[in-house]
Amino acid sequence: MASRTRTSAKDRPSYRCTECGWTTAKWLGRCPECQTWGTVEEAGGTPAVRTTAPGRVSTAALPIGQVDGRRATARATGVPELDRVLGGGLVPGAVVLLAGEPGVGKSTLLLDVAAKAATEQERTLYVTGEESASQVRLRADRIGAISDHLYLAAETDLSAVLGHLDSVKPSLLVLDSVQTVASPEIDGAPGGMAQVREVAGALIRASKERGMSTLLVGHVTKDGAIAGPRLLEHLVDVVLHFEGDRHARLRLVRGVKNRYGTTDEVGCFELHDEGITGLADPSGLFLTRRAEPVPGTCLTVTLEGRRPLVAEVQALTVDSQIPSPRRTTSGLETSRVSMMLAVLEQRGKISQLGKRDIYSATVGGVKLSEPAADLAIALALASAASDTPLPKNLVAIGEVGLAGEVRRVTGVQRRLSEAARLGFTHALVPTDPGRVPEGMRVIEVADMGEALRVLPRRPRRERPEGSGEPDRSGRTGRAGRAGPPEGGAAEASPLSGGASG
Repeated sequence: MASRTRTSAKDRPSYRCTECGWTTAKWLGRCPECQTWGTVEEAGGTPAVRTTAPGRVSTAALPIGQVDGRRATARATGVPELDRVLGGGLVPGAVVLLAGEPGVGKSTLLLDVAAKAATEQERTLYVTGEESASQVRLRADRIGAISDHLYLAAETDLSAVLGHLDSVKPSLLVLDSVQTVASPEIDGAPGGMAQVREVAGALIRASKERGMSTLLVGHVTKDGAIAGPRLLEHLVDVVLHFEGDRHARLRLVRGVKNRYGTTDEVGCFELHDEGITGLADPSGLFLTRRAEPVPGTCLTVTLEGRRPLVAEVQALTVDSQIPSPRRTTSGLETSRVSMMLAVLEQRGKISQLGKRDIYSATVGGVKLSEPAADLAIALALASAASDTPLPKNLVAIGEVGLAGEVRRVTGVQRRLSEAARLGFTHALVPTDPGRVPEGMRVIEVADMGEALRVLPRRPRRERPEGSGEPDRSGRTGRAGRAGPPEGGAAEASPLSGGASG
């Protein structure tokens, strides 16, 4: 009987993903690690398992109390809003990844940072892989980012970038972007997972060895996640997200990871034709100054990180001309607005909202996603439905539940202090708000019924009995505002005579 020939483990073929380097013993059409199709190729026999022997140490281990912590002292970049997010500035040897959508202003911001960080003692190297050197020079002329100690190079080869580091010896490196640079030693196209990992690893090693700060620009996918392997975010020291609507002026830099500081700070910038500038007080972008209040508007105070910002919510309700009324939002979550409409109709006794077109938006392109804006959204909708303006100089803060209750939110005192600083004199808040700023009158509300009483009562208009003519609230046979019907039209607003516009 003939014996069967057995294949040894060394002769068995193995397969490797050219994008992320994942290996397997059998071929697959799709790599389970990076979810890329058609990148698994045969790589030869199964590699032998190797062990690493102990070697010489580069630096002797010291007691933690003897380690010099001054080497990790942050240095200011010259852009205060960016320093706020970084925790004081750039730490020597730190690697920062700045990610954002195309056209949001990443290159403009980092070119401005590179120019302000370039001094006679501190050279800066700006490497671009997406544009030519002349294109970057034109942008530098436009935003005023010209410095004799700012060096510019257009390279897409990793070895050439490392060569520039040897010749220039910068203290700050800006690479735009990490997805455009490739290493000739690694298979795969630029921007692939294996290439991004190799490029980032080489630059991180160079930064730690030289004590050089590095700013990397990263692309994002259509879902908003940073493109490339997830390992990239673990390797770098700081991860920042650059956010903003390309049709609005406001830009936000938000910290996602920071080994040298907190991640609850947000930097505010304004993008304009002359470049990008920091906004120490951005609340003015989100407000519309009027002599008299307008129906359908309400102000609130939102927290971006630890920074309070006063924002304006606007709402408009009109009779629908189609069977399915429209629900359009801008800057607000559609689900939150829909929930506030249901609470107003069921708990606030405001009828006919479901049969009207509802439009709601924020001013200045700010996005309100935290629950603390619920009360302002509900009051703006109620004000629009009744065509009755809210009292002047009023802000509303609070989360609204499905039962109509107004819940407490974090940072109420900081929000009230910011509103008082900007000149607002009245606030609608949940119960037990804590210390109230001097000169501000606070009205505590426990549910939507109490909150809707701030809407001034409109005078009744005489109607013929049984006319059936609908009033502003959508009810037939009675006039008045679209509010709780049980209170009686003669009931005055808690703010009447004080803040009414």
